[in-house]
Amino acid sequence: MDQTMKFQFEKNRDEEIRQILTEVYQALIEKGYNPISQLVGYILSGDPTYVTGHKNARALICKVERDELLEALMRDYLQKS
Repeated sequence: MDQTMKFQFEKNRDEEIRQILTEVYQALIEKGYNPISQLVGYILSGDPTYVTGHKNARALICKVERDELLEALMRDYLQKS
């Protein structure tokens, strides 16, 4: 096999971020929070207490830098436009 493999970090990372956001979103709903408001509060402030500890959601969201979250969200939003 003499082919060069293309490394696709961005796509794989976007999928990982999507999974984390989905899990955090579900945990926020289960605890009765407005997940959009809570996630926006977290992204703007950097304060992880905007995210519940339920189902390890706070630890999950902290695995992703806020600028990575914004980049992934913008990329997804603009690709759907």
